[in-house]
Amino acid sequence: MDVGTYVYCVVASARAPRPKGVGRGLPATGPVRLLNLARGLHLVVADAPLNRYGEAAISKGLSDLDWVSRAAVAHEGVVESFLDATAVLPLKLFTIFASDQRALDHFRDQQTRISSTVKRVANQHEWGVRIVLDRSGATKTRRRAGAADTVRTGTDYLARKKRRRDETVELAARARETAAALYDRLAARSRQARRRSASELPAAGGPLVLDAAFLVPRTRSAAFRAAAAREARSLAAHGYGLTISGPWPPYTFVQD
Repeated sequence: MDVGTYVYCVVASARAPRPKGVGRGLPATGPVRLLNLARGLHLVVADAPLNRYGEAAISKGLSDLDWVSRAAVAHEGVVESFLDATAVLPLKLFTIFASDQRALDHFRDQQTRISSTVKRVANQHEWGVRIVLDRSGATKTRRRAGAADTVRTGTDYLARKKRRRDETVELAARARETAAALYDRLAARSRQARRRSASELPAAGGPLVLDAAFLVPRTRSAAFRAAAAREARSLAAHGYGLTISGPWPPYTFVQD
């Protein structure tokens, strides 16, 4: 059976890294193993049968969302098992080469860029922060502080409709300002920050007004998480829900 070399990530570690709870990897692939790329750099790889992971097979499989999802979860499980290394540079799903030597040649050609990226993300983790807006909760809070919404006449009805339209516009503007201010405060506690477009992304509980990633030194992780928790409590009183996820490998920050 023809096999290729599937590459999960590049790991920076003075000694051969020992993964923590490494999973089986992608279905039908061989055991996860290491290739020495250069001093202190290692490729995390596995043998992959080409009848399952060759170009034609992958092109066909991409139309099966369940298959792609299972592969992505397995891929990320292997990458994340090296989280405690000095740095882990995740590679894209379905990064595969004809042989170990082809993989090594490819990444050795990029060693300058890889070393630069390692230097930038070493000893840091990625944290994700998302904010959703509960429109009904935020509007009720706002109305409790305003005038009574009483309708007795046609004029009252029209005035209420105008107030509702104005509230919607004001709520959207205030949500953008709130998200921007929070992003700036958390960015000040991180080494790098990236904000992804959130205006049209669905999220449980309401519109997603912030979807951001922060690169945080490991030594500051506890302080960053505590700061995000304080922000979450403060925002909850105004109809916002904040969730934080991590620590993760620096998925968002390895493409610079």
